[in-house]
Amino acid sequence: MTNDERSTNAQMTQHPERARRHSDFASHSVAARGQVIPSTLDIRHSSLARRLIATAAQLADLLPQIESADRVAVDTEADSLHCYREKLCLIQISLPGRDVVVPPLWGDASQERRGPNTRRDRRSRLQRDYIVDPLAEVADVAEPASGGQALQSQQRDRSRDGSRKGWAIQPVQRTSCPPGAQRIDLVPLCAELERKEIVLHGADFDLRLLRRGLNFSARRIFDTVIAARVLGIREFSLATLVKQHFGVELGKGSQKANWARRPLPARMIEYAMNDTHYLLPLADCLESQLRERDRLDWLRQSCQRAIEQAAIERVRDEDELWRIRGSASLRGREAAVLRALWQWRDNEAEAADRPPFHILQNHQLLNAATSFASGSMPDYKHFSSRRRQAFRQAAQAAMQLPESEWPVLCRRFGTRPGRETVRRAEELRSRRDRAAEELDLEPSFIAPRSAIEAIAADETCATTLLVPWQRAALGL
Repeated sequence: MTNDERSTNAQMTQHPERARRHSDFASHSVAARGQVIPSTLDIRHSSLARRLIATAAQLADLLPQIESADRVAVDTEADSLHCYREKLCLIQISLPGRDVVVPPLWGDASQERRGPNTRRDRRSRLQRDYIVDPLAEVADVAEPASGGQALQSQQRDRSRDGSRKGWAIQPVQRTSCPPGAQRIDLVPLCAELERKEIVLHGADFDLRLLRRGLNFSARRIFDTVIAARVLGIREFSLATLVKQHFGVELGKGSQKANWARRPLPARMIEYAMNDTHYLLPLADCLESQLRERDRLDWLRQSCQRAIEQAAIERVRDEDELWRIRGSASLRGREAAVLRALWQWRDNEAEAADRPPFHILQNHQLLNAATSFASGSMPDYKHFSSRRRQAFRQAAQAAMQLPESEWPVLCRRFGTRPGRETVRRAEELRSRRDRAAEELDLEPSFIAPRSAIEAIAADETCATTLLVPWQRAALGL
């Protein structure tokens, strides 16, 4: 679900696609010079055999592993693009592992760069990665297929070899739960995670999904998006940060996949596992940089605010839901038909357990409302006879409504700010921009426009809208 909130805290975890310059700090870092940091650290997947948690017994074996860790990387997958009501489909968990010294292999590219007469051991971190599957119809155990190899090695070899060796999913035990139902009790997992510092990348979505699906509330988090932005890094997608720090390119092929399908294909398991596999070492790198710049407390303040914001339920006016983009141009009977068709589509989507856009997309909904109001009879080939009939009945019922029951155009009138408020807003904006230049941060990360205007009108809003380091940057 798109995050429509425009508060400074919601913006902390948004991912802008446009390219921007790195901070001065980043430009002097190893990563900004096009090299990989740290060059001697190789983060390896532990074997995925028995790492897919689909039964109570497997979960019971995992809990002591979590208990022994101080910090746990977590990510989630949902099916919002494929179902009416989004549900939690996977929880990916990575735990810190031991560091081991691995002798270099002959033919290793890093050795070739150093020359044939040099032979230096490199440090490898064997990390423990798990996927907890609440929806598993079978207790799926991921094993390497014949001739399979570690996932990181697959990433490296992709450019050299077009073939890919993945992970075979072996069904070993069936359950009798209905499709889509949670099959294992995850309350013990939530209780264990609540005691840990959780590392996430863009925490808002995951925290909201875990709260809705499992009633889970994190106490401490380390959001790598917030950490990167506090450092002044402008490009902070997980793929970008992993490539800069570890020289690995993450695949994107399963971003829009149906995570409720079972059994999971090998490529989806690989994608899901990589979402957490690099988070712990990435957090270590970012934390070290934050400590050097004396900004670690800034991160803690912003992460705590992110937890608070994610706990707030987003509520929308039921009478406003049908007002989709483009609906403002519709008036009178057209608006009445659009409202009726939107409600029909929502009921159809809920009954079929499909997203509303699978029934009819927004632009088609707008065109249909206009066509019905002008006397035409729009039709869509993918409609069944039953759905086509219900579609037309909804429109015809709206066409017969008296004018008194047509929707009223809602105009949002705000109070025009006075001269003093305008002057105050300009002063705050100037302070923010100067601070952003000095700290090499994005101005909107210190305080977005909405916060500036709200504080200009009422300075007491500052404590609600901004965390202490942001207020200090504005001189408040």
